[in-house]
Amino acid sequence: MSKIALLCDNTSVINLTKNPVQPSRTKHIEIRHHFIRDHVNNGDCEIQFVSTENQLADLFTKPLNNEIFNFLRNELGIIDFKFVK
Repeated sequence: MSKIALLCDNTSVINLTKNPVQPSRTKHIEIRHHFIRDHVNNGDCEIQFVSTENQLADLFTKPLNNEIFNFLRNELGIIDFKFVK
């Protein structure tokens, strides 16, 4: 099995997963983030940068205007049923 790609639009988070030394300001990181960091260090997955405009997860996590919502919906291949007859 190849590495699992995790797409992230936050360069600080990407740098934290690659840096084995924890800065003092990151001492309260949640357990789930350590889990991901361990898997990145083991080579099970890799974090890749994706621009904010192309972050498909925003469709499920943020309120979006119609233009951005429709763009992300189309990128996921979700059909708008009001146009299907």
